Amino acid sequence: MANAPFFPFARYTSIVGVHTSLLAFVALFFPRMFIDADMEQSSSKDRPQHPFLVALTTSPTITVSSMILGVVVLQAWWGGWIRDWLIDYSLNGSDDARRLDKTKINERKTSAFINAWAATLVVSLVFHFVIVLFGAPIFSSGLNTYLLSLLISLLSVFAPAYTYGTPSLSSDTESMVIRMTWTRLFAEFSIRTPVERAIAYPSAGAIIGCWLGAIPIALDWDRPWQAWPLTPAFGGLLGYILASIAALTISAITALAQEDIRRERLKTS
Repeated sequence: MANAPFFPFARYTSIVGVHTSLLAFVALFFPRMFIDADMEQSSSKDRPQHPFLVALTTSPTITVSSMILGVVVLQAWWGGWIRDWLIDYSLNGSDDARRLDKTKINERKTSAFINAWAATLVVSLVFHFVIVLFGAPIFSSGLNTYLLSLLISLLSVFAPAYTYGTPSLSSDTESMVIRMTWTRLFAEFSIRTPVERAIAYPSAGAIIGCWLGAIPIALDWDRPWQAWPLTPAFGGLLGYILASIAALTISAITALAQEDIRRERLKTS
């Protein structure tokens, strides 16, 4: 009899809790380590703001750069855990057979890791181009625009690229499966498993959060926290966190419902 699909509910819950908490820390507290207390604010100097925001808004470039440093570490860890979960979810058979198959798959772990980072950097350039098309500064804040693009790419691309592989135009079976998986998840948004939900929801949440986060910049308030690209960067992180929690919640409810249905069927059989 085949093993039941692997759904590590307790561990998944704890991992999401730690991951989202650390992302919030990276957004709100980590940048303070790189900001000089005597550094002069770069924009809207005549506008008062809450003391908590001063360190975050003094230099948007340093703030977003430090966020990227923290996100790189966290996404590398998160992507590795998600990849292991997918492998455990997909394998069938006895424990020895599953262990042997997992060892064979992990032989390509290093190349998959490198390719995922390469894909993340390439997509960051694509995001940069798209953000500029939406009206982002090209010359006056070009560095900040790219930093935002890199942050969103880290949040939305690395985990799926490391877990499923990077799409290519090759005609072999593996490449076709990878392309079809990416198309189903991110073009059709057809989610079939808890693993796919844990990957697709946060990726979409980061992009949507970044887009919604740009709205306050258009408001004519001239506040320090409206400096480019603070609100899209924080919006992307917030969207990722909320979508990750939503994925956990939906997967948990679905798993509990399926378990209840199985119990009812056992009672009636």
